Amino acid sequence: MPAFDLDERLARDSLLVAPIGLCQLRLLNDRRWPWMVLVPQRSGITEIFDLTPLDQVMLSFETNLVATALKKVTGATKINVGALGNIVRQLHVHIIARNEGDANWPGPVWGYGKAEPWIEADREKFAARILENL
Repeated sequence: MPAFDLDERLARDSLLVAPIGLCQLRLLNDRRWPWMVLVPQRSGITEIFDLTPLDQVMLSFETNLVATALKKVTGATKINVGALGNIVRQLHVHIIARNEGDANWPGPVWGYGKAEPWIEADREKFAARILENL
């Protein structure tokens, strides 16, 4: 398998939680929303359909696994899942817990306000709770 390189913007804006199979599970470094990012550990992939059929199934499985854990841990009103890639072309899937009254509800999270980085202890506790629920 070719080497996997993480896009520098994903590396800068998110924190590694754990590799969970096909993907790296990452936490966006913005505590305003519980926001996970899955990055398939495959080189040169920009679209879901670029993955092999087996990797497509694994991505779907891991997305559902993380979304379920995020809903359980946060009690969110809604889990948003998206793979946009207009700026960061490397394939990655956003899984975001939303609640009525959160920052910019019900509008989009992208480009809203200024990121509020996680405090390390809070991030570690949150990441551990997600992993426990996978």
